[in-house]
Amino acid sequence: MAIQRYIVDYPRLTSDILEKWRVVPSGVASDAMNRRQRMSVSIMPMVPGLRLCGQARTVMPMPGDNSMIHHAVSLAESGDVVVVAGGGRNDVALAGEWVVRCCKRRALGGLVVDGAIRDLHEIRSLGVPVFAKGAVPRGPHKNVGGRMDVTASVGDVPVNPGDIILGDEDGVVVVPLGIAEETLEASLKRLERGCQWTQRIEAGKPLVEVRGVRELEIVAPERKLERA
Repeated sequence: MAIQRYIVDYPRLTSDILEKWRVVPSGVASDAMNRRQRMSVSIMPMVPGLRLCGQARTVMPMPGDNSMIHHAVSLAESGDVVVVAGGGRNDVALAGEWVVRCCKRRALGGLVVDGAIRDLHEIRSLGVPVFAKGAVPRGPHKNVGGRMDVTASVGDVPVNPGDIILGDEDGVVVVPLGIAEETLEASLKRLERGCQWTQRIEAGKPLVEVRGVRELEIVAPERKLERA
């Protein structure tokens, strides 16, 4: 298979808009999209404490091959998140220290791999947000083939070039670019409402009152019949 980059045209978000997205937790964004668009729970942060926010540059590699990933991290623009449809395989690492080091040098937003990585110790020293299913020593092949900037299934969620990728300790969420504006507005409203809930809880209000949970139904024990 050839190593192919598809030419796509999508709106680039301004730095001001991306700054607004950076304060939105993955869970809040998912809630704003009717609790959808979250990647598989197995894709988690490999570098604790770092959050992920940027527009996607997708990669569909051939199984066990990372040549297209090398191209992607060399071509992606500052702030972009390289998102790899690795098929969920955890028996071969599709990225390691040098891929992540290139991400850092080019000021990319981070890396998401639906599969495994390696060189975890070195990666954690680089300070780049990396999300994956885990780490494994076995390395990949090269120059077998792959595609870049195509619609890809990553963690059971379709990802298109330009979609917004949010990641934190809870996992990764994909915000389709076509609904980004309305989702951001809904997310910021939810954050504001969450602050109000926090204040009321800290003031001593019961959680059921704060969240408007339906009133509790009291069930009395059945009365035992007396023997004649």
